[in-house]
Order: sequence, then C-alpha cells, then structure tokens
Amino acid sequence: RRGLPDSPLYNGQIKSIGPRYCPSIETKIVTFADKTEHQLFIEPESEDGNEYYLNGFSSSLPMDIQLEALKTIPAFADVQIYRPGYAIEYDFFDPTQLSHTLESRVIDSLFLAGQVNGTTGYEEAAGQGLIAGINAHRKAHGLSDFTLARDEAYIGVLIDDLVTKGVDEPYRMFTSRAEYRILLRQDDADMRLTPRGYEIGLVSPERYGLMESKRGQRDAFIGFVSSFSVRPSEVNALLEELGDTPLRQGVKLVDLILRPRLTVAVLAGVLPALADYIERHIESERRGEIVEAAEILLKYGGYIDRERQIAEKLRRLDEVKLQGRIDYDAVSSLSTEARQKLKRIDPSTVGQASRIPGVSPSDINILLLLLGR
Repeated sequence: RRGLPDSPLYNGQIKSIGPRYCPSIETKIVTFADKTEHQLFIEPESEDGNEYYLNGFSSSLPMDIQLEALKTIPAFADVQIYRPGYAIEYDFFDPTQLSHTLESRVIDSLFLAGQVNGTTGYEEAAGQGLIAGINAHRKAHGLSDFTLARDEAYIGVLIDDLVTKGVDEPYRMFTSRAEYRILLRQDDADMRLTPRGYEIGLVSPERYGLMESKRGQRDAFIGFVSSFSVRPSEVNALLEELGDTPLRQGVKLVDLILRPRLTVAVLAGVLPALADYIERHIESERRGEIVEAAEILLKYGGYIDRERQIAEKLRRLDEVKLQGRIDYDAVSSLSTEARQKLKRIDPSTVGQASRIPGVSPSDINILLLLLGR
C-alpha cells in the first residue's frame, strides 16, 4: 500500500484496464482489501537452475518495494531477485472492425489474430491464429471463407463475441459464455470438427477414417442396446442392491441405461450379452471412449435434441445477409440504441445483429420485415 503512489497502474501512467483473471499483487490488495492472505506458487524455470518464477506476484511496484514485501514471507527471508515482477498494459485493435474470418473491414486482406484483438490467454490467441491463418490462405487462393458457428465450437463463440460485442477489458473464453454448452462437449469434439477440417485439407484421410470408424461403432452400439431385451430375472438383484425400482416385465436395454443410477459398465457386469458385444464389436484401444460417447448421447438425448433445435432456429438468422442492404438512419422504427450500434458494427447477418447488446427482438423483427420487402 505504501508503494501504490509509485505504481503505474495507480498513479495514472497506465490508462488501460489490466487483465481481470491474473491481476497484479497491488490490484489484489486494493480490490480484496478484506482478505488476510493470498497464495503464491513457486515455479522452477528449469530442471537444474536456481531461478524460480513466483506465480501470483506480478507487480508494477518499484523493485525495492517488491523485495521488502517478499522478505515478509518467512521462506523468503534471504530471497534474491534476478528480475523484478512487472505488470501488463494491454493495447488492442477494436475487434468489431473485423469480420468473422478475422479479416479487417478497414484494410483489405489484413488478418488480425491474438491478443491484438483484445483477448487474454494463450488458447484464445491460438484459436484465432488458426482461423485467421486458414482464411488468409483461402483468400490468397480465391477460395470461400471458413468460419465456425457458435453451436459448432468454442472458437466460434470466441470470435463471434469479439466481432459482434467488442471488448472493454481483456477477453477470456469461458464455457459460461456459450449458450450451446450441451452441444459443445469434449466427448464429441472430434465428431463436430474433424469433418470441417477434412473439407479444407487440414485433416488427413487416415484421421478422418478413424473418426468415421468411431462414429460407426458408437451408432451400432446404440442400435444394439435399443433393440436388445432384458428380463427382470437378469437385473432385479442389481436394481434392488442399488435401491432402484425392480422390473415387473421385460424392457429394452436402453431403458435401463437411461436410469440415473445405472451405467453401461455396471450393467455389463450382470448382462453377459452386453459385455460380449462390447468385447467383440468395439475396438479395445478406444473402447472406453466409444462407449462413453454412446452413453452420453443416450442419457442426455432429450436435452441435446432440444438445444440443437434452438440452435438450428437461430442459425437460420445467420443465413440472412444484412450488410449493405439497409440504411439504418432511414428506419425510424428502430430504437436509437439499436440504430447507433447497427451503424457502428454493421453486422454481416441478421443472426449477428441479434447478438449485439442493445438490439432487441423487436428491432430484429423490423429488420426481417424490411428485408422481406
């Protein structure tokens, strides 16, 4: 606290907002003044050196203040500093100037990716670099644009948020930012994105074949459990042991898998036919992965289908081209906020317009009406 007047983050030298998710130690002292302690992590810089990185102590305070603070930690009573900690100042291009391909709308054929677009974190930068690189290549060869939708990939959510909403602080990609989290599961990332990569030559035929083989085994397994019948005598002892309702008559195996307390692995322990099918028809190297993928589709099928229907309905709005078709100043029925934001962002599609903060559903209905005319 004594050093705050000498901290560029607090004395006016730095104007930008620091990263919310890795703030400096002085930001923590100011923001969380009620806390009595803070964890630091000592990370060795190499296997055989004696230099360590102190995670949790980034700082723009003067070196003498940093050293004095560190020496209050008992284990650091005799600490030596190779280099003082430093704080981060962010500068960026407004990402609403970009299209979904990450090409600048201001300068033709200029693609921007990474923290320069207002993001924080390595993964966010890598995802943008992939999409910008793909589209730079495709534009240079006269090929069509490549984009990922919000219901296809977290990269799609990230880029759509950037170019549609903009940023007022360094952006981090969280699962909570995606409205289609049930569709963006880790167990089916290969099913969602391998075909897209194969279309543009980024996925080898061998890898594509492995994905198709997995899909075939998964779907065949779902077909088997949907048609295979189970008698009460085969499973009632297990059901009673688990405190589940016993069967009064035969059911399809899929009906048992749908019960919350039951899993394929548990049922395979009492149903030899199920264990035999898994052993004979699902390759051993990916057996757990394939069975899990099938089980998730079965147990959450209703939720997945409902979310896919919602995504399809909204995706249709992303197919309605908007850019350059409407003079927003001439539409008096739009709200003032909507008119200002539509002019500034100039969305490519009605779907993108619908995701702009301040553009209401009634504004979207007006745009659809005008486009229909």
